[in-house]
Amino acid sequence: MAAADERDDGSGPVIVTEDEDGRRSLRFGDGGARQSVVWPGEPLRLELPYTRMAMVALAFVPQPENILAIGLGGGSIPMFLHAVLPDTHIDVVELDAAVVDAAKEYCGFQEDALLRAHVGDGRAFIEADGPPYDLIFLDAYGADQIPGHLATREFLGAVRSRLTRGGAVASNVWESAGNPHYEAMVRTYQVSFHGLSIFEVPTTTNRVLVGLEGPSRLTREALVERARKVERERKLPFRLSTLVAQRYRPLTRRLGRGRVLTDAGLGSGGLILEE
Repeated sequence: MAAADERDDGSGPVIVTEDEDGRRSLRFGDGGARQSVVWPGEPLRLELPYTRMAMVALAFVPQPENILAIGLGGGSIPMFLHAVLPDTHIDVVELDAAVVDAAKEYCGFQEDALLRAHVGDGRAFIEADGPPYDLIFLDAYGADQIPGHLATREFLGAVRSRLTRGGAVASNVWESAGNPHYEAMVRTYQVSFHGLSIFEVPTTTNRVLVGLEGPSRLTREALVERARKVERERKLPFRLSTLVAQRYRPLTRRLGRGRVLTDAGLGSGGLILEE
C-alpha cells in the first residue's frame, strides 16, 4: 500500500493499493470508496464499468480533435482516450495536486505533448478563456458528494459554450440513495443542453449522461453504426456498439420530477434546490 501527500482539503491522504492480480485502486483516506482502478502499463483495460460506458461519447463525436476531462483520479479515462486517439489533444483538470502526483507515481499516468494535466478548479478552467472542445468528460461527481458548483445550470451553460459545434459532454452520475439530487441533476442537464441521453451502467447505480451542444437527428441505428465503426477503426477492446444498442435512452420529454439546480440555490453545506 502506498500513500501520497495529504489532499488539499485536508480530508486524508490519497491511498493507492494493489491487489494480487496487479490492479491498483485509488482511494481518499483509509476505507474510502474506490475513486479509480487502473492496470499500470495497460491503458486499454478499463476496469470500472462506468468508464467503459463513458466511451459511448465517441459514438456521438467519433473523431474529436480536442478533449477535456474534469477529474483525474488514477487517470484511466484520459489514458484510454490517449491510447485509442493518439493524435487528439487532451486536457485534464484535477483539483488536488496530490491526486495528480499519485496518478503519476503509482497509476502510470504520464503527460506528453498531447496529454496535459492542470491542477485547479474545473469550473474556473471552463469559465476561463480557452479553446473549444469536441468532447468534455465530467468525472468529478461522487456517489454521495456532489460539488455543487459543478452541477448548476450556470456551470453547464459554461460547459456547453466550450463545446465545438456538434460537440458533446459525458458525465458520470449516481442514481442512488447517497445522491438525493439525481433527478434534479438530470433535469438541470435537460435544460442546459439541446439533447440529453441516459446510459444505465449494468449492475451499478452509475448513469452516464450525454448532453449535446446542438440539435441532433441521429437515430438509434445511426448511433449504433457509428459506434461499430469506432470500435473497428480504433480497435477497442470491448463492444461499444452493444453498449449503445442496449443502453441508449434519449430523453425526448422534459423530466417531470426534480428541480433545476442554480448558483443562487447553492448553500455552504451543498446543494439547495430552487424552482
